[in-house]
Amino acid sequence: MRKAAATPEPLYLKVKRHIVANIRSGRWGTDARVPSENELVKSFGVSRMTANRALRELADEGQLVRVAGVGSFVADRHAHGHPLKIRSIAEEIRARGHAHRTDVVALERVRADEALAARFGVAVRTELFGSILVHFEDGRPIQLEERHVLPQLAPDYLAQDFSRATPYDYLVRVAPLQEVEHTLRAVMPDERTRRLLEMRRDEPSLLIDRRTWARGRVASVARLFHPGSRYELSGRFNP
Repeated sequence: MRKAAATPEPLYLKVKRHIVANIRSGRWGTDARVPSENELVKSFGVSRMTANRALRELADEGQLVRVAGVGSFVADRHAHGHPLKIRSIAEEIRARGHAHRTDVVALERVRADEALAARFGVAVRTELFGSILVHFEDGRPIQLEERHVLPQLAPDYLAQDFSRATPYDYLVRVAPLQEVEHTLRAVMPDERTRRLLEMRRDEPSLLIDRRTWARGRVASVARLFHPGSRYELSGRFNP
């Protein structure tokens, strides 16, 4: 039996992939002008309608900003977080109009080493719950979440489906926040973090190191890693 011939890829998708590849490689940075419709017509041998569709769809997807009579430019794709507000990463991403997804790397019982025991105020080798999650924004990894939780305050933590709801959503329900402590610093990530966040070898990571309290006890200790090229903190508040 003869196999059916593969359907050729629509030309506008070929043009879109070319533009996206140049953006993701860093060749065309934020605010860089991308080829015009006329330039795409000449380069790819496509119709003006095809070139227009590629640019229009990329603008609709938030990859480009089109300025009438001027051209198309690479949009600012940095994710933004507020340095003082604490909220779910899923809520933060959806507020930007983007899609959120979570991959669960690990969900397990662990024993506190000296560093974790000191941060929780418990004895060394006390049992804790641990999780490692990767959060995605529009299909690209934006946060690696390494979290440890005190079982007494969140006894069903390991039974949660964190691909559907975030640890933050569960914790604020069962152990409402009383106090938060966090520090921000730039670090060079290890090989696992770099791989999970799809980072360049020379790219720094923004680390948010956070402790939260509930019912007078430390409920959670989290380390939140973000690709330095795709995430920034900004906010406005009254002193």
